[in-house]
Amino acid sequence: MSMLPSERISFDPVFGRPKLTLPNNARMVIWPLLAMEVWDINRPMPRVVLAPPQGNLLTPDIPNWSWHEYGMRAGIWRLFRMFDELNISPCVTLNARTCTDYPQVAEAILDRGWEFNAHSYDQIAMHKVEHQQEMIEKTIEIIKTFSGRKPRGWFGPGLTQTFETLDHLAKAGIEYFGDWVLDDHPIPVKTIHGDIIALPYNYEIHDIAQQMIQFHESEIFLKRAKDYFDCLYDESSENVKFMCVATHPYISGVPHRIKYVREAYRYFLSKPDVIVMNGEQILDWYLEQNPEIQITNTK
Repeated sequence: MSMLPSERISFDPVFGRPKLTLPNNARMVIWPLLAMEVWDINRPMPRVVLAPPQGNLLTPDIPNWSWHEYGMRAGIWRLFRMFDELNISPCVTLNARTCTDYPQVAEAILDRGWEFNAHSYDQIAMHKVEHQQEMIEKTIEIIKTFSGRKPRGWFGPGLTQTFETLDHLAKAGIEYFGDWVLDDHPIPVKTIHGDIIALPYNYEIHDIAQQMIQFHESEIFLKRAKDYFDCLYDESSENVKFMCVATHPYISGVPHRIKYVREAYRYFLSKPDVIVMNGEQILDWYLEQNPEIQITNTK
């Protein structure tokens, strides 16, 4: 029987928890996240920048398909250059089809040694996947075959889950996920196959939420990122804090936005005792800090 989210976690307010210790006595972690998607032209597009005439969903949706395609042909290469210049190795969450549909992009990620995080097979809500376990294991196997390593983490497409998804992920050996935005620290989450770790994510420093849903001007990304960081950095004098920064090539990789993303990272890294970690590094650190937590199923 599936569990509700509230049955999988205990309520534990973040303030007042035991003090955690980061590597090198750092006080705050920046978790850079780069999301790579495959939009199937035979389905309605996951998002639209240009509404179709009379508001009707059309298939094929060439205008919005090409909007995303620009990110893979041009935007991602700007982001590669930006991360290289800043000496940052992000966590890359990618649809498994990226490895076959955009092999030059996947090879560039592999050549840089960045983390491969599983982001489903392609960009379709988990609620519409008829056989989740099969799809999850297929996704993991494609990424493992391409990269030489099994992905340890997962983001659902559009952050979607059903009540059973976490059980399927744990059964497949996934150790952490990033779909929940309910805490400032990693937390253990129960499944029928043992614990899985929820890493601290947010919808605030997230280009889809800001630019495509809330329709903010491009420069708001930098202002909000600084404000968000400043609050967490101040609180990190009491206990460590984490800040994820989520970007997509077709949004943050366009010419009028990327400079604000670059300046945000420069601002974070200008502060003392701030370090950058990917998902695997955060997971391993958290498990070392909390040896009583057991990830019981790691295929």
